[in-house]
Amino acid sequence: MANITAADVNNLRKQTGAGMMDCKKALVEADGDFDKAIDLLRKQGQKVAAKRGDRDANEGLVIAKTTPDAKKAVMVVVNCETDFVAKNDDFGSFANKILDIAIANSPANLDELKGLSYDGNGLTIADKITEQTGVIGEKIDVSAYEVVEADQAIAYNHPGNKLASIVGLNKSGEAMAEAGKQVAMQVAAMDPIALDESSVPQDVIEKEMEVGRELALAEGKPAEMVDKIAEGKVKKYIKENTLLNQASVRDNKKTVAQLLNEVENGLTVTGFKRIMLG
Repeated sequence: MANITAADVNNLRKQTGAGMMDCKKALVEADGDFDKAIDLLRKQGQKVAAKRGDRDANEGLVIAKTTPDAKKAVMVVVNCETDFVAKNDDFGSFANKILDIAIANSPANLDELKGLSYDGNGLTIADKITEQTGVIGEKIDVSAYEVVEADQAIAYNHPGNKLASIVGLNKSGEAMAEAGKQVAMQVAAMDPIALDESSVPQDVIEKEMEVGRELALAEGKPAEMVDKIAEGKVKKYIKENTLLNQASVRDNKKTVAQLLNEVENGLTVTGFKRIMLG
């Protein structure tokens, strides 16, 4: 029987994040073989993941960062079952490492992100998610991955990391970066449905038209006026819910588009994403 030292147990714990007793048990069962012990802990994670597969993982962290050249902003959501786990420093480090991997490798989609190497030793992010499920004892997942590329990309993390937004602008520079930060905060606060009126989905417009007609009829308006009234309500809805047409939270007498144009003529938003837990 191999002599299992405290240093062996501690090294396994540092690599896997598993508890001391779980690490010692795995090393004993593997007769001191480090690689076998890691495999045993991963299999334990698979068992826990299978048991908790139908659980809801609605807590977690939403985190966003930009690349060093500020040309790309990336956002991921790493989920767990409880807020207690979400606030754990190790979980935060795990989530940030996944975000850093996404930034470094530019995967095309969420599935591709999960297939990327986590540690350079054959362990993928998907494998690490399973492993951490066993370590933590809760269902863990990466449920979202969003990217915005632009001349100036901005990432905003709302305090608490339950809400984040990323924004792209068509011009770069210090003034643009500051303006972009204000827009990213606007996106987080106001949750616009689209960039402008031209990018509002047709089904949304049709739904709002129908709601407008119903309200006009309920208010006893003449039948021949119903469509015109509904169109007015739709225009108001679009103004309040599209980013560039919204009143700025910084100065509600001006729209976001107007404020951006004041920073530099022609400055505008090219794209944005927003994610909020819950």
